Amino acid sequence: MIYARKKKTAINEDAPAIFHFHQALRSFVRAGYAIRLKEWTWEIDTNSQNRSPLMQASLSDEEYQNPTLVFRKAFAEYSIKDFDYYIALAVYFSMGIYVNAAESKIFAPYIHLTKMLDAAHLILERRTRKNQ
Repeated sequence: MIYARKKKTAINEDAPAIFHFHQALRSFVRAGYAIRLKEWTWEIDTNSQNRSPLMQASLSDEEYQNPTLVFRKAFAEYSIKDFDYYIALAVYFSMGIYVNAAESKIFAPYIHLTKMLDAAHLILERRTRKNQ
């Protein structure tokens, strides 16, 4: 995302890394869409002694308590096709130098993707704790 705003090329000597990033994010978006469709609850006790502000990351208090809300909000605003388009734009902009590109439109989906990654991390951690 940093290179989408700068006027220089990212990773020009290792372009396959950008393709792998693209494929990983596409898979993640589809997994997030599946999470949104499920009626899982990953809620926690808000009075928990183990609550860390670092674990909350980009999530609101409500999203931290129930991370599936992040996925519902993201897919209420954008479709899978929209996320695919914005991921492709991020890859496109990071591969070259573009002076007059309309790259500012990719930041809202980027924020959703970041929040979904934070929520997915919480879900995995809570699932692991539940299984122990």
